[in-house]
Amino acid sequence: MKYFLCKYLPPRPDFLATMTTEERDLMKRHGDYMNELLARGVIVAHGPVIDPAGSYGVSLYQIADDQDIAAFTSEDPVVKHGVGHYEHFDMLTLKSRG
Repeated sequence: MKYFLCKYLPPRPDFLATMTTEERDLMKRHGDYMNELLARGVIVAHGPVIDPAGSYGVSLYQIADDQDIAAFTSEDPVVKHGVGHYEHFDMLTLKSRG
């Protein structure tokens, strides 16, 4: 297995306060996508981080050795529509309460 911390960076620091109607719809689809990956066991946890300098999202992935993390994050509706991007960080291990 491989483990990643992924950071979703929205297109602007005040994104949560200034989302357009289209962006709100995409964020709902983003949440649905993340919850689907959570239900499938691909994501261990995910959620928004409120930061005065600019909020962002965090997700913890646990994927098979032959899978590519970018294949998952590139399918996120917000990324597919050009509303932000992800940074991927390798983790040596991931332990969770199970």
